[in-house]
Amino acid sequence: MKITKHEIGNRIRMLRMQQNRTIADVAESCQFSNSLLSKIENGKIVPSVGTLVKIANTLGATVTAIIETDNITTTVYTPKKKAYESMITTQKGLEIFPFATDRKENKIQPILQIAHKNKVIPRVDSHEGQEFIYILKGSMKFRVGTIEYNLNEGDSIYFDAMEKHEGTPISDTVEYLDIFS
Repeated sequence: MKITKHEIGNRIRMLRMQQNRTIADVAESCQFSNSLLSKIENGKIVPSVGTLVKIANTLGATVTAIIETDNITTTVYTPKKKAYESMITTQKGLEIFPFATDRKENKIQPILQIAHKNKVIPRVDSHEGQEFIYILKGSMKFRVGTIEYNLNEGDSIYFDAMEKHEGTPISDTVEYLDIFS
C-alpha cells in the first residue's frame, strides 16, 4: 500500500498535537522554518529523508512510525515493479520509495532513491544515526564533512549521519539504496 504525502503530513501533525506542541516549537527544534513544517503537515510537499529523521527525532518517534502503513507484519517482500511504481517525489526533487513500511519498529530504514541531474535541489543533511549508500545505477558525487567521493555503480559509502553530507548526480540519473538507522 502506497503512503501519500497527505498521510505523512497527517501523522506528523498528530504526533505534534499529541505532545501539545506548536508548529513553531517543532520547526525551531528541527531548525526549519514554520512554513516548511506547515507545508509538510498539509501534504503540499514530501520531506527529504534527512528532514523526516529530524522531525521524527524531535517528536520522539521513528521515521518508520511516520511513513508506515497500517498493516503489521514481520517479513516484508517488495517486488521491484512495486517499488518503482510507488515512487514519491520529495520537495528536493528526489524520487523515493521507503521499503518495509508495513513492518513495525524497524531498526533500519532502507529507501530506494532516484536523483536526476539538474532536477535535484542541492541540500546538506545532518541527522542522528548511521547511513549506508549503495549505488545501483549511474554515478554521483557524495560529500561527507569536507571529503568528496565519486561513487559509481556498485560503490558504497557508510558514515556517521551527524556529519554534514550531500549528494549530487554526475550521470543524468543515479539510482541508489540509502539505508539509515
